[in-house]
Amino acid sequence: MYQQKRQTRQKRQGFTLLEMLIVLGIILVIAAMVVPNLLGSQKKANIKATRASIHNLEQAFKLYAAENSGEYPQGGQEQIQLLLEPASSDGQAAEPFIDSKPLDAWGQVFQYEYPNNKSKSTKPAIWSLGPNQQDENGSGDDVNNWDQAQ
Repeated sequence: MYQQKRQTRQKRQGFTLLEMLIVLGIILVIAAMVVPNLLGSQKKANIKATRASIHNLEQAFKLYAAENSGEYPQGGQEQIQLLLEPASSDGQAAEPFIDSKPLDAWGQVFQYEYPNNKSKSTKPAIWSLGPNQQDENGSGDDVNNWDQAQ
């Protein structure tokens, strides 16, 4: 009898199909709970990173204005280039205000406008088109420096 139990124990060296299905089911339930939270975290992290980049860009434009009689560069998005290659009034090479072309968390260039027609602020309007990359008023996913509730 002892030898018979020993032989049956030696023959069973793997998992049954039922055991495998139960483990797989548990893994799927856990994944179903975790994955949506991770996806939402990525979007929030991208928005926070873009807000930080906008803040840094604002600071660079403030430095530009301080060196140019308090005047921000007038115009649109192409004015960001002035931060990379500032014009020098005395013919000497001027230090750039930023090291590289600023990009949002989705890898797109920022939008810039001065005078600011987006809000009643005296500072330049700086914004990202957000994840959908479309400049639509009310699309809800743009990240900007005039509406901190977004």
